Parts: sequence; C-alpha cells; structure tokens
Amino acid sequence: MRRHEFQPGRLLAGVALLAGGVLYLLDASGERDVPWFLIFPLAFGGLALAALVGVTTYAVRRDRRDRIRPSSDR
Repeated sequence: MRRHEFQPGRLLAGVALLAGGVLYLLDASGERDVPWFLIFPLAFGGLALAALVGVTTYAVRRDRRDRIRPSSDR
C-alpha cells in the first residue's frame, strides 16, 4: 500500500461525526438521555473546525512547496 499524506481535517471530521453518532445511538438505546440540541452543534461545529484545519493545512503545505521550489521555475 502506498503511503499518503496525513490529512488532519478529515480525521477531525470523522471523530466529530463518530462522536455524534455514538451519542445518538446511546440516546436511541435508552442508555443516556442526550438532548437533540447537543448533537447538532457537535456535528456542525466539528465539521466547521475540520474545514478550518483543512484550509490551514493546505495553506501551510502550499507555502512549504513554494519555498522549496527554486525561483527560476516560477
């Protein structure tokens, strides 16, 4: 399997949606009483944070790539 670059935004989005899913399952099974207004902000806030992290990661990688490239190639 080829190695791929680490993408922290996707990891964060997955963790946020997984946490929302686990809370929903706990509520549906009757184990916990989770209010609906806790699950939605968790999911949407996690996706917004993941988007911010993804854009930041892209900007940092693009800046590093531009610094490494010699100025004659531009």
